[in-house]
Amino acid sequence: MTQQQPIRCDTCAVRHRAVCGALSRTEIERLNAIAHHRTVPQGQAIVADQDTVASFANIISGVVKLTKAMSDGRQQIVGLQFASDFIGRPYREHSAYEVTAVNEVHLCTYDRGQFERLVREFPGFERRLFENTLDELDAAREWMLLLGRKSAEEKVASFILMVSKRIDVVGCQSGQAKGPAKFELPISRAEIADFLGLTIETVSRQFSRLKAKKIIGLDGARTVVVLDPDHLERMSSV
Repeated sequence: MTQQQPIRCDTCAVRHRAVCGALSRTEIERLNAIAHHRTVPQGQAIVADQDTVASFANIISGVVKLTKAMSDGRQQIVGLQFASDFIGRPYREHSAYEVTAVNEVHLCTYDRGQFERLVREFPGFERRLFENTLDELDAAREWMLLLGRKSAEEKVASFILMVSKRIDVVGCQSGQAKGPAKFELPISRAEIADFLGLTIETVSRQFSRLKAKKIIGLDGARTVVVLDPDHLERMSSV
């Protein structure tokens, strides 16, 4: 029996959560052959709004933000993406958003033409991308509900809960709780306020209230410890 040669995908931390998780060994090897790894420093744009799409990427580590320019020059954060998320839309010529590295981001990138050929060739891959798009649609609808109907308290609780579930945390690993989840917020409170449609004063006040209720702990302006995840979950619900 011929021994399989190890490839970089074998040690990828997000492979089974990413869109490539549906691929067979042979298909993974084909995808690995067109993959290139890239590190993007904090604050650097990965792709600009309305840029021609030249490549797609899986996020291996780090956080990116999606922003949309408004007619008066302001920019609105419309989404955050985390490890295992997919950047780009196959078969779309131009990017709908500006994609920026919130912190240092490690990407696995694929040339657009080569990637789209593989998608057409591998039905399971196409299905996984379709499921990924539907998941993003569901998330967008949930966020519309958050922005339109939830109170300020519910909005902030929902944001903290969302980040705690998606970002790399300290304290909860491999599905086994080893203590309170601790993580650093990927964006500033001013950006959180813009993202949630609140003022920065309201966001700061809600963080203070959650801390006073011992639902979260705060270590400086960015570090959050989720002390009572069940209560946080209840507060985030309508």
